[in-house]
Amino acid sequence: MVERSDRAPLLDWEEVPSAEKPSGAAPAAVHTKERLASPSNSRAPSGCSAPGLGWSSGPGGSTHSRSVSNADGCSAPPATSSDPTGEDEALHSDNEDHLSDSGSMELSLEDRMVKWEEKDQIVSVFVVAFNTRSGNMLEWCLPKDMDLEGVEFKAIASGSHRVTTDFIYFRKGSYFGLACFANMAVESAVERGARMKSVGILSPSYTLLYRYMSFLEHQVRLQLQAPGHYSPLEAFYEDKRALLPPSGDGVVTACPANAWGAAINHCMHPEMKITHPAGCMSQFIRFFGEQIMVLWKLALLRRRILIFSPPPVGVVCYRVYCCCCLANISIPGIGEAVPEFRPFFYVNVADISALENELSYVACTTEKIFEEKKDLYDVYVDNQNVKTYRDGLKPLLRLSNADREKYRKLTEQRQMLLYSQEENGDCVSSEEDLFILFFLEQNNRIFQTLGEVAGSPDPMLTQESVRAMGLDPHGDRLFLLHLLEIYGYDTLLVSEQLCCS
Repeated sequence: MVERSDRAPLLDWEEVPSAEKPSGAAPAAVHTKERLASPSNSRAPSGCSAPGLGWSSGPGGSTHSRSVSNADGCSAPPATSSDPTGEDEALHSDNEDHLSDSGSMELSLEDRMVKWEEKDQIVSVFVVAFNTRSGNMLEWCLPKDMDLEGVEFKAIASGSHRVTTDFIYFRKGSYFGLACFANMAVESAVERGARMKSVGILSPSYTLLYRYMSFLEHQVRLQLQAPGHYSPLEAFYEDKRALLPPSGDGVVTACPANAWGAAINHCMHPEMKITHPAGCMSQFIRFFGEQIMVLWKLALLRRRILIFSPPPVGVVCYRVYCCCCLANISIPGIGEAVPEFRPFFYVNVADISALENELSYVACTTEKIFEEKKDLYDVYVDNQNVKTYRDGLKPLLRLSNADREKYRKLTEQRQMLLYSQEENGDCVSSEEDLFILFFLEQNNRIFQTLGEVAGSPDPMLTQESVRAMGLDPHGDRLFLLHLLEIYGYDTLLVSEQLCCS
């Protein structure tokens, strides 16, 4: 069988890495393992906000990755090569079982879902350059009629002239983008000694963008060394472009209606693979320490979180991603009326009007002026400093005893995992899975308990029921009251024992 490459045709400069299969794990099991949790709350079909499906985005297919570390600590997502041979063997085996059981020639939903996941969804490719006279400018793009207004300020972040390389995730309208930036010294008075460019792509889903990181990194270097050489980008776009619907409304139909069930079950892992040796989840935990418990509460309450940091931007985009992972919920029907916790990734002053209309989001910026726009956010994160100007939220910035206990358990589980990886060569479990599942289980525990109390003859929250959620009856009282209001449990009665902290 001919192996289908993840690469565009004519791109013979790039080596396609061989996919490695974990020993002792069947391909089907690998698919299940790689979709454990989501970057947004995973709900049942009735209130579905399937991960990666916001703004008509589609889930990512399972791929095995090759690490490509950068110098900024948390490096770019890996260049990948899917293993269609192994997947097809698994599908062939599944098909034989399916056909033998039913006698039907129709492909199963699982098979249709996997084939759908493999489709590429690139809607635009572009090159942005810094001009010493006019500033950031769109140099080239495909398709020519694509509305890319403002993308030049997203693909080259404010302050990027201070770094040599970077990668940036961002949102543009209903699409998500990934751009690779590079800054090269040149002996040119016109360019003032530096040439800066960025090569980027747009897709309806951010979950697949990591596949093309290596390609974009190579292309931006090519654009710096040989400006105007666009043929590889043209070939890439022709190979990967998404088919927009004939209605022309600019929305990509990413998921067939009969695949929603599989989307809920199999798209729960966000697929933004991290290639730093320790992983960005690990870096996220070390960077914020116990403060991640504060961020967890604010994310679960669907607050507007803005993270400030000077360039490089790539590592901060992953902090946005990690914050989204804190709010996972997989209990059917939970949070149907709650605003979706949307990742905006990098934002600049051009996004102010868009953020004004958002009820819930998490984003990052390099522009300090945002701190003065207090009406745009509920929580402002400056490095490890989490702060708010809203009096009703200030008590939530204090850690409760239950917070410290949860953080201790998370730290212990990480240490056990790292020991297992070092001593036993455990390559199947990952810190990303551990981190995501830890908070998913914590969130499910809260809402399961709330559901049980709401359905009981005496719907009253007592100290015992609050402890059953893993919360502190006194220290987490305000958090609990916010939670009841936001998720529609405000009809529950609260014991007077919880009213005094």
